[in-house]
Amino acid sequence: MTDQTIRFDDGASYEIMMGRWSLIVGARFIDWIAVPGGQRWVDIGCGNGAFTERLVERCAPVQVHAFDPSEGQLAYARSRLPAGTPVVWAQGDAMKLPLEDGCCDAATMALVLFFVPDPRVGLAEMVRVLRPGGVAAAYHWDILNGGFPLAAIGAEMMKLGVPPRMPPSASASTLEASEVLWKEAGLQDVRTTQFTVERQFASFDDYWHSAANSSSMKPMFEALPAGQLEDLKANVRQRLEAGDGPLTVSARANAICGIKP
Repeated sequence: MTDQTIRFDDGASYEIMMGRWSLIVGARFIDWIAVPGGQRWVDIGCGNGAFTERLVERCAPVQVHAFDPSEGQLAYARSRLPAGTPVVWAQGDAMKLPLEDGCCDAATMALVLFFVPDPRVGLAEMVRVLRPGGVAAAYHWDILNGGFPLAAIGAEMMKLGVPPRMPPSASASTLEASEVLWKEAGLQDVRTTQFTVERQFASFDDYWHSAANSSSMKPMFEALPAGQLEDLKANVRQRLEAGDGPLTVSARANAICGIKP
C-alpha cells in the first residue's frame, strides 16, 4: 500500500531515525562514485543535511546546491555545517530544479528517488542540470526486499494486519528498476551496487525510540491500541533477538550512477 503523504519536517527527529544511517551509507556511496574534488554538485532532496555533510567532508566541492521541499529540514541542515561552507541551501522540488542547464558536475539523490512522485521526471532534471561528462548518482534503501533500517518493524506490523506506509515510488528502488531508469534517460557507463551497513544502538529501546518519534512511524503507532502496540514492540524485539545490552541493526541500500554523454 502506498501513501504519498509521508513528509519529513522535523530535522531533529529525522536525524535520530535516518540522518545517522545516511551518514554511514553516504560515505560508502561517495567512495564508490569516485567524483574528484573541486566539483560543482547538486544534492536533491538534501533533507536535514546528513549526506550533504558527508559530501563536503569527503569531496572538497567548490559548490553544492542543496534542495529540499521542507523548510523544517533545511533549518536543521543550515545549523549542522560551519559558516563559509560552500553550500547553498534552498527550498526546491526534485521535479523542477531552479538551476540552469549544464551548471553542475555531479547530481545526487540520497534516499530520495522513491519519494519522487515521477522518478523519470526527477532523473530528467538531474540530467538536465549536468554538464556533458557529469555524474548522475543515487542510493536508496532496498525497501521492497527487506533492506530498510526499520524492516523488522514493518514485517511485524504486517503480521498484525497493519501494512506500513510506503513511499509513492517504492518500485523504483530496486537495482533492476533503477538501471532501467538510468539507461532510458540516456546515461552511459551505468553502474549499480549494493551496500550493507550496520548501525549500533545503545539498546533495543534506543532503536525503538528512533522509529517511534519519526514522522513516518509515529502516526501508525498512535493509531494502534495500547495493547497491540506493546505486542508489536515485543515481537520486534524477538525478531531482532535483542537482549538488554547494545543492539546492532543492518540495512541494505541500492546505488546507481551514470555519465551524461
